[in-house]
Amino acid sequence: MLHWAYPMKYRCLPLCLAAVSLTVAVEAGAVASAELYQNQSFTYGRFEARVRFAEGDGVISSFFLWKPGSEVAGTFWNELDFEKLGADCGLQTNPLYGLPVVDHHVFAMLEADLCSDYHTYTFEWTPTYIAYLVDGVEIRRDGEETAAAFAQNAPSGMQIHFNVWPGDASFGGNFDAAILPVRQYLGWVQYSSFADGAFTFQWREEFDGPALPSGWAVGNWASPKNLSTHQSANVVFSAGVAVLALTADGETGFSGSPPPDLTIGTDPGLVPSAGAGGAPGTGGDGGLPAMGGAYGGADGGGGRGGATNGGVSSSANAGTANGVGATSPTGMSAAGTSGTPSSGTPSSTRPPGSGGGACSYVASPTTRPQGAAWLALGGLALVAGRRQHRRWLQRGRPSSTR
Repeated sequence: MLHWAYPMKYRCLPLCLAAVSLTVAVEAGAVASAELYQNQSFTYGRFEARVRFAEGDGVISSFFLWKPGSEVAGTFWNELDFEKLGADCGLQTNPLYGLPVVDHHVFAMLEADLCSDYHTYTFEWTPTYIAYLVDGVEIRRDGEETAAAFAQNAPSGMQIHFNVWPGDASFGGNFDAAILPVRQYLGWVQYSSFADGAFTFQWREEFDGPALPSGWAVGNWASPKNLSTHQSANVVFSAGVAVLALTADGETGFSGSPPPDLTIGTDPGLVPSAGAGGAPGTGGDGGLPAMGGAYGGADGGGGRGGATNGGVSSSANAGTANGVGATSPTGMSAAGTSGTPSSGTPSSTRPPGSGGGACSYVASPTTRPQGAAWLALGGLALVAGRRQHRRWLQRGRPSSTR
């Protein structure tokens, strides 16, 4: 059975589909795409992922939630999308729902480069609203009418999906296979449940192993425009990153090292998801200075370090990787089935996407340095900075070309 993830965005009547199927069959075999998804469904909660979208005109690169079976005739459709579109790497958000399904897309006005850097994308799905956030900043919120369409018609939840595939002039841009290969990179994914007005962290996947993690699956069906077929070989795990590739059919896979996540200040830390839903942030004291604190309130008001989530666990991301040596959290790591955590301790405090570490974490309290410790750290940083500055002056150029 073919999985049509986006059948209404580029409507083609059944007769039209039948007419063009013979002409596109060869094209579908010439390009190989990729899809990675969680085979368990989750209900209300916060769904977050650290993603660097695939570049290229006509390339659709996405993070979405989807109710299994939505494509079946006579079924109410439920889907929430973050989609990168076009040569300029624009971002579209879209709650697709209805019987028949109706498109509600909106283009986000962002200055960030979504295809050259990693960013954190978040869905907040609650009984009363659905919100979309990028790097902790809310860019869209749909109210009770949209929320009711999902509450009433997706009671068993939705799956987490990522995919990359070729579009055309009617959706995605003007695809040219000469640009291949292009790739989408995933640093981590995490889920926090929602109940009684608050989000509670449940699990986190960091793709640390070389093989498909437990609880995840890959697609093997034709992509929505039938211009490619998803291939398992185009989902590769390397250096703590899941790589989804769009390639020529005979050149599948990925080798080498995925690009590191060098963005500082937008990573919310290991567990940014505790806190009440809908409460605006008020500028808390969260986390390490270099990380800029955790998220603001659940609706993004106030940005990072807000009242509900300020500093929930951004200090957990310090460790030796950030050169500070803060204490990492002791939590519980998932064993086997996603969403069913068992007792354990994280093996690393690495920032997401930088390699190493356990596959998932559960929220736990963290210890923050007191005021004197912060002053001492600040003094050390100042001395180190002056020494580095003197070295730069002696050498005549910076020591880093990043």
